[in-house]
Amino acid sequence: MLEEVERWLTARSWSATDRPLHQLLAAKRATGQTVSVVLPALNEEETVGDIVAVVRRDLMREVPLVDEVVVVDSGSTDRTSEVAAAAGATVVHRDAILPRIPAVPGKGEVLWRSLLVTRGDIVCFVDADLREFSSGFVSGIVGPLLTDPDVHLVKAMYDRPLGSAAGQGGRVTELMARPLLNMHWPQLAGFVQPLGGEYAARRTLLEQLPFPVGYGVELGMLVDALHLVGLDALAQVDVGVRRHRHQDGQALGRMSAAIYRTAQLRLARGHLIRPALTQFERGEDGFEPRTFSVDTEERPPMAEIAEYAERKVA
Repeated sequence: MLEEVERWLTARSWSATDRPLHQLLAAKRATGQTVSVVLPALNEEETVGDIVAVVRRDLMREVPLVDEVVVVDSGSTDRTSEVAAAAGATVVHRDAILPRIPAVPGKGEVLWRSLLVTRGDIVCFVDADLREFSSGFVSGIVGPLLTDPDVHLVKAMYDRPLGSAAGQGGRVTELMARPLLNMHWPQLAGFVQPLGGEYAARRTLLEQLPFPVGYGVELGMLVDALHLVGLDALAQVDVGVRRHRHQDGQALGRMSAAIYRTAQLRLARGHLIRPALTQFERGEDGFEPRTFSVDTEERPPMAEIAEYAERKVA
């Protein structure tokens, strides 16, 4: 491992317990920073309500650390919106944000649009499918941003069990993202969970970053942030164990293709000859091909969007 990364691991890797809530609250009051929590959600009625309820109870009522919890629904067909609203979240539908630009499917699309409907100086993203959720996921990754002005983006790190097998939940991370980062962006080799959906960042950074519309958003954001603010402005915090719904192998294949495309664009802004992935399923007459398009679109930095600039002036 690079000497620079070893130094970074010591200086920029913490535990959620390193910064108790009273210290974070004091820092928030001293600096006047505000915090928004964003949950991108698609058919997550079973889990989204519990996450919202825990954040509101622990970090809004008991300790006023979080200023708003916003659930951005990207087209759920279940009761995600109703459950989230009942738990106390502000619920916004993806298509209602920036209607001038037609929305496309994808997690990155939702995260990008969320910048227009949140106000926090610090924006904390949390996946809506987490089970056994602890508010330490939020306070842990927000903490360094409240207490250290030199930190601009913080990723959560955690164990990811797959069923009863410990540490086997990050299959795309280990098979795709980690090799890519180690080979092409070795400064980022110290991130335990580079693709994790729980991270917080300063709005001033997020509004300068392009957002891949799909699964490549986490890798793209990490690489772009490295180039924009440098390694020492990035950090990670151990929040324990992450339990969530796992996807099947073919879905992970499509995720990997999107991540590879995101990396390719950043390596050379090159041309992908065939932006599609063909997979196979056994049918009545043998293996049948199924072809899926690979996310190739990216949204520009939010700072370039007129409606965002107008809102900041207002």
